[in-house]
Amino acid sequence: MSVIWTEGVIHDVEIRPLNKRTDSRGWLSELFRSDELTSEQVPVMCYISETLPDVTRGPHEHVDQTDFFAFFGPGNLKLYLWDNRQDSPTYCYKMILPVGVSNPVAVIVPPGVVHAYRCVSEIPALVFNAPNRLYAGKGKQEPIDEIRHENIADSPFVLDK
Repeated sequence: MSVIWTEGVIHDVEIRPLNKRTDSRGWLSELFRSDELTSEQVPVMCYISETLPDVTRGPHEHVDQTDFFAFFGPGNLKLYLWDNRQDSPTYCYKMILPVGVSNPVAVIVPPGVVHAYRCVSEIPALVFNAPNRLYAGKGKQEPIDEIRHENIADSPFVLDK
């Protein structure tokens, strides 16, 4: 399937710098505050993952879930976002961002925005996610809210090399 993507800022995707407050003990950075989120963005769980060098996670998207990622290091990643929402003013837009220790940011990814990231550093990269839906629902008894695109031969969601 051939889709022409327009590079640009995607509607409803929020990118927030993570400000480090450093003192003699080290540093602290607020990842999120409930008073800065809409009721639909408030997390219900969180997890941390490690991505090894040259490894990609995604692309995939969610039907109902909003992801609240924090990319802070160690390691660096390249984040890919594609607006797959036909009713969005930025439908068929894509964004590619460097994230991680060199650009610590939190990124809110709404449902219908396809996303992937690749570790581009020589060391593994850590990623924090605090989605607004439980993985596999309450008690892990529901279908997983995920549409996977990484194994589709003619997927329009192509990462650069």
